[in-house]
Formats: sequence, structure tokens, C-alpha cells
Amino acid sequence: MLTQLAIKDFAVVRSAELEFGPGLTVISGETGAGKSLLVDALGFLSGLRADSGMVRHGAERAELSARFALADAAPARDWLREQDMLDEDRDDGDECQLRRTLRADGGSKAWINGRPATLAQLAELAGLLVEIHGQHEHQALLSKTSQLALLDGYGGHDDALAAVAAAAARWNTLLREREALSKQGDVSERIAYLEHQAGELQREALEPDAIAELGASHRRHAHAAALIAACDAAFTRLAGDEAPSMTRQLQQTRAELMRVVEHEPRLADIDALLDAAAIQLDEATALIERIREDLDLDPLQFEDMEQRLGRIHDLARKHRVAPERLAAHRDALAAELESLRGAGERVARLDGEIETARQQWRAAAGKLTEARTRTAGTLASTTTSLIGELGMGGGRFEVALEPNAGERPDANGAERVEFLVSANAGQPPRPLRKVASGGELSRISLAIEVAALGGDLVPTMVFDEVDSGIGGAVAEIVGQKLRALGEKRQALCVTHLPQVAAQGHAHYRVSKAASDGVTRSAVERLDAKQRAEELARMLGGVEVSKEARAAAKRLLSNAG
Repeated sequence: MLTQLAIKDFAVVRSAELEFGPGLTVISGETGAGKSLLVDALGFLSGLRADSGMVRHGAERAELSARFALADAAPARDWLREQDMLDEDRDDGDECQLRRTLRADGGSKAWINGRPATLAQLAELAGLLVEIHGQHEHQALLSKTSQLALLDGYGGHDDALAAVAAAAARWNTLLREREALSKQGDVSERIAYLEHQAGELQREALEPDAIAELGASHRRHAHAAALIAACDAAFTRLAGDEAPSMTRQLQQTRAELMRVVEHEPRLADIDALLDAAAIQLDEATALIERIREDLDLDPLQFEDMEQRLGRIHDLARKHRVAPERLAAHRDALAAELESLRGAGERVARLDGEIETARQQWRAAAGKLTEARTRTAGTLASTTTSLIGELGMGGGRFEVALEPNAGERPDANGAERVEFLVSANAGQPPRPLRKVASGGELSRISLAIEVAALGGDLVPTMVFDEVDSGIGGAVAEIVGQKLRALGEKRQALCVTHLPQVAAQGHAHYRVSKAASDGVTRSAVERLDAKQRAEELARMLGGVEVSKEARAAAKRLLSNAG
């Protein structure tokens, strides 16, 4: 729901800030005061191309912003979350802000929740928040996609549509798999090549741990002579018999100290340290002895290790990977080989699976088509009745279901929708997007929205000059329909008829005045007394009579 609209230096509006609530909000004012500028502002916030002519004369840029509550706009919240633009830390992410600047030199910038956004993103999000029904190009209902969504929403086709989408996804997945396999062509040469490559790799132990151990063993054998000499020398110094060894010297030292320990008790602490050292020395000696026993000058074993290492490095160069990546490369080749070996059989199975998926999609799409056909008849009948009530007697509304021309499965079903309308009796129905009269287009849009009440997920609907070219009883009916729409969805309406304005739950007035030779517009929210006076002005013109004031009070009383 739209909660706030702020405008600065836009056309003849220097600065305005409007607060909106639920229900129907009407906007009135004298001709040329700039009532429709509020709708234009929402249009630019919905992604319309920048127009430097909308920047107020003398200003460098126009600034527009709109704030929306997301409690009734789950699709918009999901979109924001997917785009990483949802402000979860503020009000539990229950609001979003659209902001845009239009520069006098023709440039523009846009933001969503303070983050820079493209016009495409702005339009996509705004399409989930607000629908504009007016006499300009930003007509939500003129899009076939929107028409289809409205028809499905009105008919409650969610389950049938989900079944079609799931069947289409399955069918498309299988088609893509077959196309990928078909592009491979004759794979016999590739299989032979992979078998040879994989065979070479499988003959060696290529796991990273095995290669590391082989390298370590090779280094030991390469330096075996030096290692043996070092171990022998160390063992002799530590525990040998040919010269006083470190072990024997340590024992003698402890014995000498213990003979005089009674004269200096602290020598006992030294003896404890030397005892610990003796234990460490014994362990070191034992470990050196074991290492020495493992060392062996075996030329044949060393040559075998060199050959194995050579083969591993040759394989690494051949396959252009590091030696420690050879095992992963081997596994990848094996997986590709297995896939190619089963490709022929898979293609044969795919043909049957694709045919089954096609039949499942057709069955699901057929059920959806039947549901849409029933819904189209009901929506057309209800809307046609409403068109007559809105002053277009003899008018007719139809919903045409057009089969899709494509051969691939469509997640939206087997048809597209086109809304057709005949504004007058005897005229053939034409696409809604080709209706010439802006006032008729707005009233037809209103009739469709009222007929489909509750089926449209967009929370805010805006109607610009929906009452153009009508008056009297028809104007009152238009107002009543707008009020009924406002009971289910937030509705905004720019109007010049008191019968329509009286039906609003809230009322804004746009006025203009000249200051220093420059015309400016101002917007104010009216209280009950001001509303009565504004309706009287709309009824009586410049000179407001007692009769006009009395009639205005009656309109407000009847609406209430």
C-alpha cells in the first residue's frame, strides 16, 4: 500500500508531501491546477523514460519518492529479497522506498531502499506495487501478461497453473538434455581417447598422500649414505663404547654430585633435572637406532622410485595439471567416459521420457485452458454489465484466448489472453490497448478491476480522470464502484466530478496560484468542512451558492 508520496520541483509543484491510508483517496482541483501531476509522478517512479520538461522552470532537478508498506505486497517483498534490496533491519523489512531524480539536462537516477537501481528494476518492482489506469502510456491492463495474471487471479487458477509450470519445467529439462547429447555427435573417437588417457592414469598411485610419501622416500634413499653416517656418528657420541659417551658422562656427573649432596641440598634438584635429561637421552638414542635400521642402500629400489616419480611428472606435464591434481583429473576423465558410454542408451530413453512429459504438460495445460475458458466467460459477462452501468450502454467486453504459436512447453499454459472491448453497440470488439478515448479506457479499466475484485495481487490502483465525459447518475455510480474497490484495495482517483469525490475516504485538493509571475501548484488534505466547501465549488463553479453547499452536504451524507 502506498503510504507517502513526496514531490519537489516537479512541473509546477515546488514541494508537496502526501500521506495515504487504506480505502479510496480522491484528488480534485481546478482545471490546469496539476491534479494529474501526482499520477505522473507515480508513473516516473514506475520506470517511465526521463522527461526533462517535467523539471520545474529554474530548478536543476526534480526529486520524487514514494514509500510503500509491504504487509499486503508479498510478491514485492519476495522480489526485494531476491535482489538483496530488502531492508530487514528497519521495521522488520515491512516498508520500501522508491526514489528518482530527473535532471534538467535530461539525465535521471533511481534508488530502491537507498540502493542504486536501474529503470528496469524500478519498473519491475513498481509493477508489483501499483497499477496506473489513465489516459497515458503507463496502462497496466494494456499488457497481455497483466491481463493473463488478472484472469488467473480472478479464477483462482493457482493449483492448475502450478501443475502446468511443473510439467513444463520437466519437459524443458529433458529437451535440454537431449539437445546437449545430440550436439556431441559421434563420440566413439572421444571414448577411445579417454580410455587411453584414463588407462595411463589408473596405472599409477596418484592420490596426493601417496605422491607425498613417494617423494619423501625418494629423498631418504637419495641421501641414504649421508643419513647412515650421521646416525652412526650420533649413536657413537651418545652411547658408544669407543670413547666416553654422553650417557656415561651424565651418569658419572650424577654420581659425583650425589656423594656431596648432604652438604648442599639444592644439588638434589640438579640430580632430578639430570635424571630427566638421561631419560630423554635414552629415548633419542633408541630412535636414532631405529632410524639407522630402516636406512638401506638399495640401488634397485632407488631406481624404481625415480622411475615412478618420473612417470608422475610426465603425466602432470602431459595433462597440464600439478602432480597433486592428477587424481582429481583421473576421476573427471572416468566420469566423462562413463557418461559418454551411456549416451546412446540415454538418448533412446530420453525420447520416451520426453513424450511422456509432453503428454503430461498437455493434460495439465488442457485443464488450465478449460478453467480459463469458464473464467473468461464469467469475467466478460460481469464486466459488460458494469460497463453499461458506467455510462457506456451497448458496450461489450470479451476475453479472447489465443493459442500459443511456439512448440516448446510454456510455464503459463497453452494460450495467451487478449482483452477485447466494444465501447458502443454495433461496433466490433477491439483490443483494449487500441481503445481511442482515454476516458472510456479508464472506465473500462475500472469495470474490469471491480469485476475482478479480490483477484488482483497489486495492492494500489490509481485512476486518472476515470470520470471524463460523464455526469449525473453515471458519475455517482462510478464513485460507488471506486469506493467498493477501495474497500478491498487501496485506490487513488483524480477526478473533477463532485459525485465521485464525495465517495472518497480521504480527499486532497490541488490549487494553483501565481507568485512573482510564476504559476505554482499546492496540495492540501481536506477536513470534513473543507471537503464540503470543495464539493460545493465543484458543483457551483466560482460563485458558491447556498444550494451548492446543501447539495455538497447531501452527497457526503449519502456517501457516508
